[in-house]
Amino acid sequence: MKQVLLGFVIWLVYRPLSLTWRVRCDEPQALRDALRERRPFILAHWHGDLFALAVLVRRYRLVMLASRSKDGRIMATLLRLLGARITDGSSSRGAVGALKGLLRLMRDEGHNCSFAVDGPRGPIYQLKPGVLETSRVIDCPIYYASVSCDRAWHLHRSWDRTYVPKPFARVEVQWRGPLPPVARGADPREPAVMQGLERLMLQAKRDGHVPGQAPPPRAD
Repeated sequence: MKQVLLGFVIWLVYRPLSLTWRVRCDEPQALRDALRERRPFILAHWHGDLFALAVLVRRYRLVMLASRSKDGRIMATLLRLLGARITDGSSSRGAVGALKGLLRLMRDEGHNCSFAVDGPRGPIYQLKPGVLETSRVIDCPIYYASVSCDRAWHLHRSWDRTYVPKPFARVEVQWRGPLPPVARGADPREPAVMQGLERLMLQAKRDGHVPGQAPPPRAD
């Protein structure tokens, strides 16, 4: 109950703050077509970009996985209040049930899903296979984000270098892709498969700009 209350308090601050932001989304034509035709897709981003992107959950009709940790319950409350559908679970707890709920919402109710690919606990900028597994099972493409923000507060103690755009910040989101669905016969945990998307997302993160945030390391 405490986490739900805290999530509600964060929403009370986040919602009016986000209304001051100047948000611009650069979307490939394929993404706009998928939205219009209600064809499912996956949005992939780094965990630290979550506050900058959460304002878009209604536009993309998103369903998200939420960790059963205390922090996960706080974030789940915020995202629900912003209009997202939530399925509880993570890569370490309740994974099977969470994936089933995710697939049902995408297949039966016309939602798309979003993955913080290095969450819920990191390590930072290391992709986990859930986004690829979902792409394989649902047979849907992946778009990944490059995010820029001209002014932000930084949560320096957070493992994921979380930031929150300041009032009247300019937030620019470029969705790149689509990457084709992971083939049915492919193993989403295969290092070569994971490293392909990870390298693209690391480059997208370096191409974005958030003042005061160090860029991620270059992929080998």
